[in-house]
Amino acid sequence: MARDMLMQLFDEILRRQDKVIITDEFKDISNNDMHIIAAIGLDEPRSMSAVARDLSVTVGTLTIAINNLVKKSYVRRVRSEKDRRVVLVSLLDKGIRAYKHHRQFHDEMIQATLQGLDEEQTQTLIRALENLNAFFRDYGKH
Repeated sequence: MARDMLMQLFDEILRRQDKVIITDEFKDISNNDMHIIAAIGLDEPRSMSAVARDLSVTVGTLTIAINNLVKKSYVRRVRSEKDRRVVLVSLLDKGIRAYKHHRQFHDEMIQATLQGLDEEQTQTLIRALENLNAFFRDYGKH
């Protein structure tokens, strides 16, 4: 039963995520672009290498996607004043709107997941999700 439920859940997430996250306002970017925007975040500008590390991609791979997001006015790219070798990225207004939209979807998904659970059930769910996260993080390393 748990196996079937998890398989259905993963399939449903894959089917729906593009449709839910990529709305008319953000139809010019992909779900992958949206995850790059989320990794850049709303805080201080981030280095390309830090964003690439968070996404487990090379800086070269990230550069291709960032070029696209810069052209579409989601992201700003500048050289660091402190170290000209470092390239910093931050979100423009359109990128901030996309970030907030993406974040709202995830917040609603989390609320729906935790709805009706008591503290003990929540902690059990967290342990199960930590196990799943470790599986994905380590998968293919062996």
